[in-house]
Amino acid sequence: MLTNEATLPAAQLDADYTARATVSEAEFARIIGLYQSLSDVAHDLPNTRAGLTFCQETGLKLDLFGTVAGALRPVVVFIHGGYWRALSRGQSAFAAPMLAAQGIACAVPDYRLAPDASITDIIADSRRAIAYLWHNAEALGLDRTRITVTGSSAGGHLAAAVAQPGWQAAMGLPEQPLHGCLPVSGLFELAPLAASHVQDWMRFTDAEVAQSPLRHPPQGLRGALALAAGTGERMGFHRQSDAFGKATGWAVHRIADRNHFDVILDLADPASALSRLLLDLAR
Repeated sequence: MLTNEATLPAAQLDADYTARATVSEAEFARIIGLYQSLSDVAHDLPNTRAGLTFCQETGLKLDLFGTVAGALRPVVVFIHGGYWRALSRGQSAFAAPMLAAQGIACAVPDYRLAPDASITDIIADSRRAIAYLWHNAEALGLDRTRITVTGSSAGGHLAAAVAQPGWQAAMGLPEQPLHGCLPVSGLFELAPLAASHVQDWMRFTDAEVAQSPLRHPPQGLRGALALAAGTGERMGFHRQSDAFGKATGWAVHRIADRNHFDVILDLADPASALSRLLLDLAR
């Protein structure tokens, strides 16, 4: 069980969950630059609706791409990564052009960031985004029966957290409002993170760790897992995906020649294995 990882030496946990160790500073800057430039291209798509407020309480917004008048399209919700403390929707729309070309809309929400926000806050923000899309589907041009969620790293954790049971009724949703789920390089058990350097900014409580998606696996939807292959990804992320795949029965797909940060950019390429996997789940 991944909960036993918390007893490993802190230095090992830090190494196993330090994704930045897989790339140089220059390569990291190049990849983040691509997040931004490819997302800028997405904002030129026809009928883009940027800055839709999905939570009046927090003022959080999402951007919506690829809808068309007179139709209800499937939608992929992309939740960004950044170890719950970095990035935003503005750098996270790079999948939208690929999806729009396939007749699928894309929604990209923000969430509050650590350390100012707790993981409880962040999960609630992501769930509110799903609730907003579900309740307003027709007005937004979306098919509420075809909502698929994906995300990378911390976004992979949040994709799993919105798929897990127990919160939906409080937001007026059916037991499982999602159609599909594709976490990429996700974090599904928080105990090892709470015993690592990540705790410096996340400050996980025992109650929050107990809500880890691995302990409450989702049901009633199609799902798969993906991450970079081999040394392109740190071992902690491999163990996380393998454990969640075992708990859910979802297949784990390892993507060759990619690292923790650029694997998700494959969603900009319709011919990539990751795009084909997402399209299969979303249709």
